Amino acid sequence: MNNRTKTVTFNAPKEKVFDYLSNIENLPKWATGFCRTLKKVGNDYKVTTPDGEVYFWIDADKKSGVLDMFGGLSKEGATCWPARVTGLPDNTSVLIFTAVQSPEVPDEIFETQCKSLDEEFENIRLAVE
Repeated sequence: MNNRTKTVTFNAPKEKVFDYLSNIENLPKWATGFCRTLKKVGNDYKVTTPDGEVYFWIDADKKSGVLDMFGGLSKEGATCWPARVTGLPDNTSVLIFTAVQSPEVPDEIFETQCKSLDEEFENIRLAVE
């Protein structure tokens, strides 16, 4: 299983970046390569991706800045894409984001997902800066 970790610095405080990313309703605004649509089904969220529909949720801890993003064909088989927002002394912040390849995702699709992160980080930048 492959993984890629990317970091990006934002000219915005940790709280602003964290609040934006931890709000699942913002997912279609920034994760444009991954999220075509977001819908609530009962107590769960489902995302329509370029490759089909998946369950999706975020476990967030504001104090530590941890944003564990989970997605999968089933809730039990979901893969975690861990992220963390850290504040810097100059009122800027760093996002550390790790893409993890699910067992059912072919290498070429995973590489496409990783390439789309650069565009998605720019979407976040536009929203928080």
